[in-house]
Amino acid sequence: MHFKLIITLIEDSKTNAIVEAARNAGATGSTVINQARGEGVEKTKTFFGLNLETQRDMILLLVEEHLSRSILETIAQVGEFDEKPGVGIAFQIDVEDAIGVSHQIQRLTSVVENEL
Repeated sequence: MHFKLIITLIEDSKTNAIVEAARNAGATGSTVINQARGEGVEKTKTFFGLNLETQRDMILLLVEEHLSRSILETIAQVGEFDEKPGVGIAFQIDVEDAIGVSHQIQRLTSVVENEL
């Protein structure tokens, strides 16, 4: 079984909705890293020298490759990435190897067979 890692950088107010939507789309788990910082095309605004930036979270999802595109599109829709600039981004990368996921493989085998 081959996996992809979906990385999502999102406003912290949308984290729970993204994680729930990813689970409903087939993700079997997630890791959330709080208090991430980032900059897009536009610099963050300041007020008397203090940054006015919203809190961001990083969501990591190790997902089976046949389910990854559907999960990624679900995340984009729930996160409203294309509708509002600066809300967040999500992307996926190939995972060459993973250990500690045998319980996920057992659960996903029947799901992936249905996809093929």
